[in-house]
Amino acid sequence: MDLLNTQDTNDKAVLFGIFKNSRDYLNDCTQDSMEELALLAQTAGAEVVGSMIQNRQSPESATYLGEGKVEELRFLCHDQGANLVICDDELSGVQVRNLESALDVRVIDRSALILDIFAQRAKTKEGQLQVELAQLQYFLPRLTGSFTDLSRQAGGGGIGGARRGPGETKLETDRRHIRNRIQFITKQLAEVEKHRNVQRKSRIKKGIQQIAIVGYTNAGKSTLLNYLTNAGVLAQDKLFATLDPTAKKLTLPDGTNTIIIDTVGFIRKLPHHLIKAFKSTLEESTNADVILHVADASSPHVSDNIKVAEGLLFELGASDKPRITVYNKIDLADESFIPQASENSVEISAKTGYGIDNLLQKICSIMPEKRYNIKVLIPYLQGSLVSIIHKEAFVKTEEHTDKGTLMEIVADSKLMAIVSDYIV
Repeated sequence: MDLLNTQDTNDKAVLFGIFKNSRDYLNDCTQDSMEELALLAQTAGAEVVGSMIQNRQSPESATYLGEGKVEELRFLCHDQGANLVICDDELSGVQVRNLESALDVRVIDRSALILDIFAQRAKTKEGQLQVELAQLQYFLPRLTGSFTDLSRQAGGGGIGGARRGPGETKLETDRRHIRNRIQFITKQLAEVEKHRNVQRKSRIKKGIQQIAIVGYTNAGKSTLLNYLTNAGVLAQDKLFATLDPTAKKLTLPDGTNTIIIDTVGFIRKLPHHLIKAFKSTLEESTNADVILHVADASSPHVSDNIKVAEGLLFELGASDKPRITVYNKIDLADESFIPQASENSVEISAKTGYGIDNLLQKICSIMPEKRYNIKVLIPYLQGSLVSIIHKEAFVKTEEHTDKGTLMEIVADSKLMAIVSDYIV
């Protein structure tokens, strides 16, 4: 199923949410999260014409907002000519159905909006499959109410999950069909992950270190990759400008050969289905030797954005990896900006090149153990050692000579100690 590009939607959107005054500031609906939701809506192609926040301890189970606020939201939509409302939290199918009935406009939530943006951005086959999987997993429990007739929404040129992306021309409502499709995509992605694991093992054996660039969306990760490698990756001042990971070769100042990977950006309230669907891609950070956590020093929310990224790294099991906090866009930062003091942090501008040399030196200093290119001549009486070398090292060449087996290998320090008497 192909992705459909229907970005020019002319949707006029009103945003709404509930401020619970909870301790979990990053997941509560605040003015900050509403500003980010507005950016997401604009990224998806909508014009934001209004917003509303209600103060209450918890959402109303049937309509999310209280009865009076629903009526107020209806008037706001009418006055502004809005044809779409977007909730800052995830809504149930029942809440969407009741709100659409009361407001007489289309209703989506933050998760559907992010899925829609990902559907626009996915270019590779793997990325498209991951987005489709996340969409199907999101809509499967919402096949009642307004989500039942997804074909009604298909191809409508509007924002909101089923309208864009795989299967949107006619997304069947039959649960069996969707579950079968989920199972099929899951198997395909498992094959992709299997292939990636083979490549990863080969890379490790060859002694090629891996660096992962992670961070909040729009922090400047792609710009940094472009500066370091001339990768030519699209770098725009937009949320999720880059979705599909890009891997490029990078030789460090000390001569270490590495692969550096630009990963998808993080964001607060990232849909759980999206994390699951992109697990194999996001695990590039889990399997990296060094993580560059890029933060936008010019953002007034830089501390909160760092917390979001750190939380997702912890969820992925990558929080114990050697990591450098890279404060990017330092040339645009306010004079009062003070980065968190850390031995493994650096201030840079990926646009101008400021601080890049310092960053590369820091990468060299925390990079795990290097591997060495050596030649060894193993006597035939030490044949078992040849088997150990094949198991533990990457063998470039192997030749049988009169004096023994001559091998050119890439070895770590542990193997170096074992074969040190046979290095030639």
